[in-house]
Amino acid sequence: MFLSKWITRNTLLRYDSPMHGDRLNFKTHNPTVLAIFGATGDLTRKKLIPALFHLWQEKRLPPLFGIVGFSRRAHSDKEFQDYVSDIVKGIPGTFGDTAGFVSLFRYVQGLFEQGESYERLAELLGRRDKEWRTCANKLFYLAVPPQYYETLMQNLAASELTKPCSADEGWTRVIVEKPFGRDLATAEALDVLLGKLFKEEQIYRIDHYLGKETVQNILAFRFSNSFLEPAWDRRSIESIHVRSMESIGIEGRGEFYDGVGALRDVGQNHLLQLLALFTMEHPVQFTGDAIRKKRAEALRALRFVTRGKLPSFAMRGQYEGYRAESGVAPSSSTETYFSIRAFLDTPRWRGVPLYLESGKKLPEARAEVVVKFIHKTPCLCPPELGIHFQNVLRYEIQPDEKIRISFAVKKPGLGITIEEKDFSFSYRDAYRKDEFIDPHVHPYRKLLLDAIEGNQTLFVSTDEIRASWKFIDPIIERWTKKKSPLVIYKSGTTPQYES
Repeated sequence: MFLSKWITRNTLLRYDSPMHGDRLNFKTHNPTVLAIFGATGDLTRKKLIPALFHLWQEKRLPPLFGIVGFSRRAHSDKEFQDYVSDIVKGIPGTFGDTAGFVSLFRYVQGLFEQGESYERLAELLGRRDKEWRTCANKLFYLAVPPQYYETLMQNLAASELTKPCSADEGWTRVIVEKPFGRDLATAEALDVLLGKLFKEEQIYRIDHYLGKETVQNILAFRFSNSFLEPAWDRRSIESIHVRSMESIGIEGRGEFYDGVGALRDVGQNHLLQLLALFTMEHPVQFTGDAIRKKRAEALRALRFVTRGKLPSFAMRGQYEGYRAESGVAPSSSTETYFSIRAFLDTPRWRGVPLYLESGKKLPEARAEVVVKFIHKTPCLCPPELGIHFQNVLRYEIQPDEKIRISFAVKKPGLGITIEEKDFSFSYRDAYRKDEFIDPHVHPYRKLLLDAIEGNQTLFVSTDEIRASWKFIDPIIERWTKKKSPLVIYKSGTTPQYES
């Protein structure tokens, strides 16, 4: 009942913007408030504030827009604004007067388990609604560890903060950070909690990987280039390899990482999302619902072969020295590397091996999808050369945003010499450098804007989460029962299983 005390429900639905002076479209420019729970944490400091600042610089935010920080630390509005100002000063590309951006911020001190804290938040939101003479949209960002979700959501429900003022004004939405559970059971429990507050169309489960420019481009690359479609199935593709390799270790995240491991941290979300985008069927319509439905269908069809020994399809490893890291158990069997071989049980992909691979302290840092095409016979090559050429598509996500396709070409000269060359496209070479802000911030810039605009295309649906955990859970269960050896590997090397 807190919020209803402070909001006049029958208010103006259209308004004159004091910032722009033009009559604005209600649906796209309605006043909006973003409330960030965990406002002084690393995620807010390193990602959210820089992303919001870039959106503000580009005039992408609604003309009437406010940001409310909610955290346990004691700050006045002025102290919190000074905190934000210091962050903004360190953002590359900052220019001009930033006071306008800093002035968007207000602060509420509170504890997630304390009902009175939500009452103070409701008072602040109510004052803002009266000031703007309308019921503003409200976007709640849970930038907190998952263990706080239940308490936070129960208090949000009790406060009625998540209820819109009416059917016609003031939508409410929630952004939830990964991980979405640690297995199928906990993911379903989280869905029950979210379901008490929101409908599925109001829930934005954020996986920042989907906001990366090259990941966004996968749909355009696949479905806007007609020459690819005839070759995009088991008749032409030999294998697909999705990998995310890191040269660093756990970097002080031992307490968190040791209870999660590489497969939960990267495989269940980032890699499976990439695999779904590369193998999903055509969505027919470029809408969030259609695209997410096709991604979920691909994930539901995912299988692994259980014949033979487990390492043949799900290998795990741990780098030397991991157990000595701060926060890691001395006898830990947590994997820092995995390699999984799977298949899709669909007519398009049946029989094509799909590989998922990720790890830490490996020879290089690289995220990419490698598609190997079947070598067609007979080859139009001089038979005496004995060439077995294979086209390979490398879709590079980081550190360089590139698409490379290998081709066979004849080397200039009087003889017949076949060589392999690349056709390459580089995002950074093709577009202005100022369009590529910090790659760690850019995904949040895109995803925050999409949440404000109501576009769920790059957010993960509950069907996708359930499908991914149904695939991952049996592998982790077998690892837990020690049905697979844990390969210890040296830093800077790739683990190898010896049968």
